[in-house]
Amino acid sequence: MRCPCGCGRKIELLLINEAEPRWDLLLDEEGRPSLAPSVWLRDGCHSHFWIRKGKVRWCP
Repeated sequence: MRCPCGCGRKIELLLINEAEPRWDLLLDEEGRPSLAPSVWLRDGCHSHFWIRKGKVRWCP
């Protein structure tokens, strides 16, 4: 996915059980994705956000 801040950075998240760190991808009944835990880019734009029901929720 691309960073939702608009910087254009490509973000790759590991979804396989053996990976660490890893994220869980869940789809609701309408097919909207949610990710857990949050995504926190520690360099570059420093974005920190959740994906909940297909929408970006920024961390304060």
